[in-house]
Amino acid sequence: MAQRSILITGCSSGIGADAARALHARGWRVFATCRRETDCARLREEGLESFPLDLADEDSIDTAIDELRSRTGGGLDALYNNGAFALPGAVEDLPRGALREIFEVNLFGTHDLTRRVIPIMRAQGRGRIVTCSSVLGLVPLKWRGAYVATKFALEGLTDVLRLEMRGTDIDVILIEPGPITSNIRVNSIPHFERWVDWQASPRADQYRGSLLKRLYESRGPDRFELPPAAVTAKLVRALESPRPRARYYVTTPTHLMGLARRILPTAALDWLVDKG
Repeated sequence: MAQRSILITGCSSGIGADAARALHARGWRVFATCRRETDCARLREEGLESFPLDLADEDSIDTAIDELRSRTGGGLDALYNNGAFALPGAVEDLPRGALREIFEVNLFGTHDLTRRVIPIMRAQGRGRIVTCSSVLGLVPLKWRGAYVATKFALEGLTDVLRLEMRGTDIDVILIEPGPITSNIRVNSIPHFERWVDWQASPRADQYRGSLLKRLYESRGPDRFELPPAAVTAKLVRALESPRPRARYYVTTPTHLMGLARRILPTAALDWLVDKG
């Protein structure tokens, strides 16, 4: 049986790094991409194939696809869209540039990469596109409007792509994790400090009493938090099952919120989400 290949974005740490290592151990040929070359070099030292791919940069995506083609001869069995970042802050405090920046990575770059991979999969007659969304692609949460907006949009775009790919042998799959151990909180701090003038906000007291504490204080794992391996386990099922599901929930909160969204009226769902 020929070795299967996968391109993964956002492999510098967390979910992406765990997926790259686990799939490599399972015999997959893994192309573990990162935004920074220094992170790629570290992964290469571990024995992984790694090269830069910055979802915010169209030229970087072009170069990465060229590199992929040169290494594989033009084939690819799977794409795992994992790269993303968070930008905390109240919606009324998010300037246009902030939304533009996060959408460039979490939605536009992911979409651009997916479009460039589809012709490769069409030419070989098969493929799987797995996209890591979030429980925040199912329900909203205060202070996370920018991230929620990108994940809601990503869910919609992925659902339509799945419908449009019916009749082909290209499967389109969503993974929706809840709280997972990662660096996303720490990595969001520079984006928050760049874009959100919280001290000038009418919500300044709320920032002090809520978001700033959560953002800057390390308070241990969240309730129900699972390690990245929990996401990787669902990724393996999505990639290796003969008949993969359209969606895979990860963590108790995702299962609960998925159910709540289906059965509760909006006012009741708002109350539940607000209570955390």
